[in-house]
Amino acid sequence: MRENGSAERLQALQNEILEAIARGEPLRTIMERLCLRAETITTGVICSVVAVDDENRLVALASPSLPEQYAAAITGIPVGPRVGSCGTAIHRGEPVCVTNIATDPLWRGFEDLALPLGLHACWSSPIKAADGRVVGSFAFYYQQERGPDAFERRIIEACVHLCAIAIEHEEVRSRNHRLAYYDTLTGLPNRVSFNDEIMRMTAGSRLNFGLMLIDIDHLKATNDTMGHAAGDALIAAVGTRLQSVVGEGMACRIGGDEFAVLLPNCTQASQMRSAACAILAAMSAPLDYDGHGIMPSVTIGAALAGEDGQDSVTLRQNADFALYHAKETRRGGYVRFKDGLRTSMTRRLQTRRDVNEALTDGRILAYYQPVIRIDTNEIVGLEALARMRMPDGRIASAGEFHEAMLDPKVAYRISGQMLGAIATDMAAWQRAGVNFQHVGLNVTSADFQKGDLVQRIVRALDRVDVQPKHLVIEITEQVFMGGRKDGIARTIETLRQRGIPVALDDFGTGFASLTHLLDFPVDIIKIDRSFIAAAQSSGKSSVIVEAMVGIANQLGMKIIAEGIETQAQAEWLQSMGCRLGQGFLYSPAVPAGVVTELLQRFGQKRDARAMPRTAITATAA
Repeated sequence: MRENGSAERLQALQNEILEAIARGEPLRTIMERLCLRAETITTGVICSVVAVDDENRLVALASPSLPEQYAAAITGIPVGPRVGSCGTAIHRGEPVCVTNIATDPLWRGFEDLALPLGLHACWSSPIKAADGRVVGSFAFYYQQERGPDAFERRIIEACVHLCAIAIEHEEVRSRNHRLAYYDTLTGLPNRVSFNDEIMRMTAGSRLNFGLMLIDIDHLKATNDTMGHAAGDALIAAVGTRLQSVVGEGMACRIGGDEFAVLLPNCTQASQMRSAACAILAAMSAPLDYDGHGIMPSVTIGAALAGEDGQDSVTLRQNADFALYHAKETRRGGYVRFKDGLRTSMTRRLQTRRDVNEALTDGRILAYYQPVIRIDTNEIVGLEALARMRMPDGRIASAGEFHEAMLDPKVAYRISGQMLGAIATDMAAWQRAGVNFQHVGLNVTSADFQKGDLVQRIVRALDRVDVQPKHLVIEITEQVFMGGRKDGIARTIETLRQRGIPVALDDFGTGFASLTHLLDFPVDIIKIDRSFIAAAQSSGKSSVIVEAMVGIANQLGMKIIAEGIETQAQAEWLQSMGCRLGQGFLYSPAVPAGVVTELLQRFGQKRDARAMPRTAITATAA
């Protein structure tokens, strides 16, 4: 009769636990209920459930009739061949019955955990998942030295099955939750988690946190040159390094190369800057991937809650503005949002829209500034400069839409349209017998990053049957700073092998000009206009210009002075040994039709005579 009543209660227990699992109750709550219900079915039994973690250590799930100290004591013990009844059952994958804890060797070293509680025997059965993995154990503790009877075996069999169902259900739920809220590559919280957390933090009564938005620099270049596996390794490394330095903060991966960091209790700009410096320092060590070194680099934009935004939308927008500004002006560094930055960025975005419309409408034009031989005033070449015809017909200089050029896509499109226009004009001059010698075209980091610069140039020139020697590719040191040096060096070398000269523009304004001349040999050096303007009033500038001319001559490179505006500057440069220059003294940038006339009148010819500078200027005007 006792067994029949207990069997009914066992069936009720099974139904109750299965319903709890279906309702999605927490696993520990279900396991505690299972232990308590099992203890009421039989007598003199105390139940426990332990799981095993990823490091193969015991984790106490439920032991409601035992002191909390017992669960704490067994949690973290490594599974092994002699680790009490539960640890051994998990290790063996089969039931373990110990009828005398005091003397059984399986309990040696652990007996003091059970005996003081009046527990003298323990029968533990492994809990196995459907795929055969041992995920835990279910145990009966006895206050007498004995093992289970036949009915208790039925109880344990049912309970072990219920435990397996509950644990596997929790694994599925946990896996789904992780997929929904965590990034699989880095293990960091994903965009969904970030959105939830920033909403929670901005809904609080105190806005005392900071937000950082972080982009990985040059990830595309890594993917293109080393493969996407290398790019993934770079992303994972950045995520790991971020997590290691944010402390109590929350680091999230919110996009392909985008991360976000929420810094609680951050109310001062100095705190934000310190955190940014720590992140940048953590990225300084190279990453070894398959024997190749990758140097991680990130750019950070930040905003302080309350001061830089009261709600999550404004705060994120302002941090994004700061990041965008940092990428344009301080790549690889940190910028915090400041008043006026939103207005500045809005203006930039409008300028970019204007330029995109002009590109679509074909309103980007090539203007040309003559390059002059200073001693004879002959035109020996041209520099092509982009201009934009506005809808009202006004011609906008490059300075008016320079900010749009900071966008790589815009810069790439402008280079393409300029290249096509220049090729067409050179072909027209060639057919007309006009001696133009060469035309310089400025290119940007975007042209190198795309990887097709040489092919684009060759196609454009072949289409109009113009020889490569007539086009000079002009680059600034910012190009070197904005991409992979080995790829840039290969492109420059390929251009020169194709007969296309390369000029280093704005020489002297970068961080390591002389080093760049060693790493990236060029054919022409162009002295920046700032040195020419200051040379006659500044002894230091004069010395620098003289040194530049000497370096160029010794390296067998041509040198061109930019920004010549007075006769005195021209004479001084000539005395320094500089033979070529350009500037308003001779002519501003003019459209193709005007420059055609200038070339016909003042272009260098074998029997050319010297001509007055005013003649060029008057014609250009």
